Amino acid sequence: MTYATFQTVSRFHGHVCPGLAMGYRMTVAALDALREERAEDEELVAIVENDACGVDAVQYLAGCTFGKGNLIFRDYGKSVYTFYARETGEGVRICWRDSALPEAVRADRTASIDWILAAPQDALLTVRRVRLDPPAHAVLRHSVVCDACGERVMETKTHTVDGQTLCIPCWRERTGMED
Repeated sequence: MTYATFQTVSRFHGHVCPGLAMGYRMTVAALDALREERAEDEELVAIVENDACGVDAVQYLAGCTFGKGNLIFRDYGKSVYTFYARETGEGVRICWRDSALPEAVRADRTASIDWILAAPQDALLTVRRVRLDPPAHAVLRHSVVCDACGERVMETKTHTVDGQTLCIPCWRERTGMED
């Protein structure tokens, strides 16, 4: 398969960095392992365990986005992405090897990026087949208007206080509570 170049992905991201290079290599490894191409809709799902630069590579290369509902964020702070192909039911978990980057290139940003992009995959990543329950498809939610600020909000993200429908920020302001 052919993929967008790292330079193209870096233009989408806004800069070149080791984290984006990691995400690029991890996403390519997942697409190769699943024999998948960029998702047009929700046929491919990515579950990412961090909100760092590499997730932009997931979005650009795999076509998994929050807007389509096929990008799921789990705030675990791990350099791990799990991909699921709906048509085949196959899943793959891609883990960055913590010891992957040689000490000799760690202090040099450009050398780190070059090494990440050129190193053999098995030196960088652990690729493991996994079984997953199919992630839910994106659900369209009904919107209502917050009685306090007048902004539209998903009905499922509101609270009712004294008969008024409030968005989360207005509810917090009114009650001083957190979710």
